[in-house]
Parts: sequence; structure tokens; C-alpha cells
Amino acid sequence: MHYPYIAPAGIIWMAPATSGWGTLVQGAQNRAEKDRRWPAMLRKLKGLRKRGRRAIRIVDADCGAGELLIHAVRRAREMGFVAIEGRGIDADPHLIASARRAAARHGDPAIGLVFEQDAMDKVLREEAEYPADLLLCPASDTDARELKALARTAADTVLWDRKSKPERG
Repeated sequence: MHYPYIAPAGIIWMAPATSGWGTLVQGAQNRAEKDRRWPAMLRKLKGLRKRGRRAIRIVDADCGAGELLIHAVRRAREMGFVAIEGRGIDADPHLIASARRAAARHGDPAIGLVFEQDAMDKVLREEAEYPADLLLCPASDTDARELKALARTAADTVLWDRKSKPERG
């Protein structure tokens, strides 16, 4: 009797980096690692793993197309975290749609990714009930005190982006 080959559960074929898909993924990784918060984020992840943490929750309060958050949760998985929760928030519905499409391409059951279109202050208030381990926040000139106070209650560690997001035209 001949049985067709079935790949074991959890094995996902990855396209080579030279293909169009591989090039897109590599580009997103490169952009994520150029974010000013990336080195501090890696230090935080390494520190948590060193202390024996196996689960982490990361919130990106201005996620755009989700590149930084997706790359961060994947890196956390590579470091040995076994339960990773990522929540991305942005006001732009087009960017949230792009983030959801990108997240759908990642099939690791240890990683849960959610992208929502919502107001940052509302989300930070929600997060205060069960603070995240790591919060990625944009720089803000308007209501900076209120935003900083909300962010401090929403996460154990807040990483601020000193460069504001460019305006869309």
C-alpha cells in the first residue's frame, strides 16, 4: 500500500530569499530593525528570557502596516518564548488591512497577532487593566503629558519613537 507524503504539523515551507515573497519579507525585517526602538526592544526581550520568562505581550500603539510588531514577535519566538501575544493599533484602515494580510502569512501557533483600527488613547486605557510587557509608542506633541501617563499605566516598559510618523498625502 502506498501512502502519500504528508508534512508533519508545524512544518511550513519558506520561499527562498530570492523570490518575490522572500524579498518582501527581508525588506520588512530590514525596515523593522532600522526603527530607533529596535535595540532597546531586543535588550528587553533578552532580559525577560534571561530571567526565565516564556510568555510575552507586546502592544504597538501606532503600528502602521505592522512590520515592527510582526518582526518583534517572530524574534521573540526565535529567542524561545512559547506564548507570544501581539496587538497592533492604528487609525488608518488601509494600514491595518495591510498588517492583517502580513500577519495572516505567519502560521506559528505560539504567536497570536491582532491588528485593530482604533484610537490610541482608548487602547491605552484598555491596556491599563492588564498591562503589556512592552508598549511601542509614537512621539506626540499634542497632549504629551496625558499620553505619557496613559502609556506608563498600559505597560511595564514603554519604548517611545522620537521620530514622528510622516503625514500621508
